Amino acid sequence: MKIVLIDDEKAMHLIMKRMLNKIGEMEVVGAFLNTAEAEVYLNDHDVDIVFMDIHMPQESGLMFAQRLRDRGSKIKLVFVTSHTEYALSAFDVFAYDYIVKPVALERIQRTVQRALAEAKREQGPAELPANPSVHVKINCLGRMEIKGAQNTMLKWKTSKSAELCGYLLLHHGSLVSRSKLIEDIFKEMPLKNAETYLNTTAYQLRKLLGENGLRDCLYSDGNHYALNLSSADVDLFRFEEGCKQMMVIDESNLEQAFALERLYVGDLFGSYGYPWALSEIERYSLMYVQFTQRLCRALLSRGDFLTAIPILNRLATHNELDEETVKLHLQALALQKNKEGLTRRFSDFTELLLREVGATPSPEMVLLYEQLLSPLESLHSFYSEI
Repeated sequence: MKIVLIDDEKAMHLIMKRMLNKIGEMEVVGAFLNTAEAEVYLNDHDVDIVFMDIHMPQESGLMFAQRLRDRGSKIKLVFVTSHTEYALSAFDVFAYDYIVKPVALERIQRTVQRALAEAKREQGPAELPANPSVHVKINCLGRMEIKGAQNTMLKWKTSKSAELCGYLLLHHGSLVSRSKLIEDIFKEMPLKNAETYLNTTAYQLRKLLGENGLRDCLYSDGNHYALNLSSADVDLFRFEEGCKQMMVIDESNLEQAFALERLYVGDLFGSYGYPWALSEIERYSLMYVQFTQRLCRALLSRGDFLTAIPILNRLATHNELDEETVKLHLQALALQKNKEGLTRRFSDFTELLLREVGATPSPEMVLLYEQLLSPLESLHSFYSEI
């Protein structure tokens, strides 16, 4: 997999190269101090992933990413930055990942392994056998459950078998070493006990899946494990694929968009919140926020505030501090001509922001609020005079 680095600090080039060399299957083919130099290279070479900073001289990483997307580039863009506040903006340009400095090897490794797994799935991994069509559902959004025929709930043999299934799902189609599984899932145990427990847990998972038509889906070569659930219905896969396919939401796919929004019943793995999955939990959460905001913009452009408002209420519950969601909510209330609701929503958000992070709404949000409120006040005055 070919990688390009863009960062105005040469030290970061060295740090990233060392980390990527440790992971393997990676080749850093270029390291640039600014986007102009990188663009010249990208115009003439095929690259799989670009790791880049956001704040750089001449042109920011976000501006460069937008230019790449505007010309149709689908290259994987990973932002590596000291700033947390640009995460949503990064995913607006379809960032593959968002990593906050200081960078840890394990964090980079998760991103790279996910990219490798996706590449292997697209090529059709030869090491894993294909499975027959079966009716098994695995739900990871908001929970960790498995269902068999007739939608009957199946019982995990142990909580660790469910965790192992979730871990291998995030590395779907990719080999994961025993040492990595022990480090992430069984690290609280002495090594000898952890090795035995991994063997037992893998057996329990293989048995459960095999009893429900997925006999050969769990692969092992003694030193690695891999999971092939391409024939099962995994909500995680359906959700991500749906978000990718519906970058534009209009009349032609509105019903599918509603179904996809309902599919996200909660954050990845729900209350389990496995520590090794934190970056993926955040990634899917941001994916949901951005998709749902696109859906609500489509609804508001049609004037359908009645459908948008309940969805925005759910979205606000998901992240109360997201300003873009509040902006959409204010627009919906303005379309509803709900002056009281508009002023209350803005006031509540202002108080929450001050209480939780000691900040005030952005100037852009204040301006939007004033622009939305003005015609409603005029309307209120008109009816008061009648």
